[in-house]
Amino acid sequence: MIDDARADRSARENRPPTPLPSEAPSLEDPSLEAPSLETLSPEALRETIATELLAARARTAALTDCVGDHDLTAQHSPLMSPLVWDLAHIGNQEELWLLRNIGGRDPMHPEIDPLYDAFEHPRSERPTLPLLPPGEARAYAGEVRGRVLDLLAASPLEGAPLLDAGFAFGMIAQHEQQHDETMLSTHQLRRGEPVLAAPAPPPAPADAASLPAEVLVPAGPFTMGTDTEPWALDNERPAHRVDLPAYRLDTTPVTNGAYLRFIEDGGYDEPHWWTPEGWAHRRNADLTAPLFWRREDGQWLRRRFGVLEPVPLDEPVLHVSWYEADAYARWAGRRLPTEAEWEKAARHDPATGRSRRYPWGDGAPGPEHANLGQRHLRPAPAGSYPDGQSPYGARQLMGDVWEWTASDFRPYPGFRAWPYREYSEVFFGPEYKVLRGGCFAVAPVACRGTFRNWDYPIRRQIFAGFRTAADVTDGPGSDGPDGPDATAGATDGRGSGAGPARVRRAG
Repeated sequence: MIDDARADRSARENRPPTPLPSEAPSLEDPSLEAPSLETLSPEALRETIATELLAARARTAALTDCVGDHDLTAQHSPLMSPLVWDLAHIGNQEELWLLRNIGGRDPMHPEIDPLYDAFEHPRSERPTLPLLPPGEARAYAGEVRGRVLDLLAASPLEGAPLLDAGFAFGMIAQHEQQHDETMLSTHQLRRGEPVLAAPAPPPAPADAASLPAEVLVPAGPFTMGTDTEPWALDNERPAHRVDLPAYRLDTTPVTNGAYLRFIEDGGYDEPHWWTPEGWAHRRNADLTAPLFWRREDGQWLRRRFGVLEPVPLDEPVLHVSWYEADAYARWAGRRLPTEAEWEKAARHDPATGRSRRYPWGDGAPGPEHANLGQRHLRPAPAGSYPDGQSPYGARQLMGDVWEWTASDFRPYPGFRAWPYREYSEVFFGPEYKVLRGGCFAVAPVACRGTFRNWDYPIRRQIFAGFRTAADVTDGPGSDGPDGPDATAGATDGRGSGAGPARVRRAG
C-alpha cells in the first residue's frame, strides 16, 4: 500500500529500530548476474545512493513545480493528501530517519513533526492542518537533502543494520518514490488543464497478436521472498519454500478491450459474478465501468491526466478495484492468481531452480524490460517488452499496471518486523489484498520481484489492473479454442482471460 503512515512512527518517537533478525541459512542462490549492493565499494555505494536520492528529488520537483500554490494546497480528493503535505512529509521522514536516527542530529523543526505524522492525521483531515506553505515546504525539504548528502559522504555504510549496504538511505529513496507515485495518483484525480506530459509507449511488438493467451506453470516448489536483497522491506522476508500445483496464467494483463466485453455482457448488472461484499460495494458506489471511464455518443472515453481520449483497446485495463477484477475473472470462468502463483511465474527459473530478482534475470530494469519510472503516463500495449518476459513466457509482470492477486496481506513464515513494526505488521489481515509487479508510475528502486503492495479491495484511484489464472484441471484444455495455442489478440481487445467463450463454471 502506498501509504505514508508506514514510514514515520518509529523514528519520530526516537525508539530504537527493531533488532534485525539473526542470520539464517538462505534458500536463495547467492550467485547473481548483477553485482549486489553489498559487494560495491563504499565509494560506489555512495554514488549509487546519491543517484537514487537525486532521481527521486528530481521527480518530486517535477510533480510539484508544474502547478501553482492553489493546486499544491488544495485537496483534489478526500482519498489523497494535498500535494504540499506529501512534499514536506518527504523531507520530514528523511530528517527523522537519516539526520536524527543515523546522524544523531538535533531536530531541525520539531514543532512540525505532528503535522506530518500519517498515523495521527488521516488524509481527509490534512487540509485542515497548519501545513507549511509551498515555499517553506520546498526550502525545508531542500535543506534536509543538503545535510543528508553531507552525512552520506561521511557515513561508513556499515557497522549497524540500518547502515549496512546503505539500507536506511535506500529505504528513504524508496519512500520518496512511493510518495511520487501517490502524487501522480493525485494528479490523475486533479481537475483542470493537463500539466504533465510524456511520450507514448512504443507500439506492441510484431508478435503480440500471436502470443498464447496463457502460459503453463508446472507443479513444483520455488523460493518465495528474499534473504539477500539488501534494500528489501520486512514484508518481503524471509525467503521460504512454497510448493504449488500446476496452473495457467494469462500471458499479459487483461486488456481494456477484454474488460469492455465484460461490461457489454452485463457484468456490472449480474450479482452472480460478484462476491456478496463486492456486489454490495458495486451498488453502493454505483460502479458501472473502470474509474475515469465514461460513455459518450456511443464511444467509451477515459480521462487521463487531464486529457479526454478514446479508451485504447489494446492497453491493460487500469483503475479497477479488487472486487471488479474478481468479478471479471469469475465471468471469464477463471480466478485471480494467488500471490505465490504470481511470484513463481515472475521469478522462478525452471532451468536452474533458482528465483530471479526480475522476470528477465537479475540485471536492473531497462527500458527494454518494463514500463517503469513514469517514462510514459500510461500502460504499454499488451504483449509489449518481450525482453522482459519470464522463463514461462508471461509478459509485463513488471511495470505497466499493479496486479491484484487473490491473496490477503499476511506475514511470511518466520516474519520479523524491521526496522519498525508499523511498516507492515499493523496492516496484516484480511482487510487488505496484495498487489504485485509495480506499474508505469513505480520507480525501479521500488520495484522488484519480491516487492509487495497492498490496499483495500475497494481502491480504484491506484494504477491497478490484473491478470487471471486457472487450475490446470479446471482451466482451458490444450485442444479447445481457448487452450494454450489460442492467441492473446491484443489489438482486437480479446486479451487474456477474455470473453464468455471461457466461461466453464456456473459459479
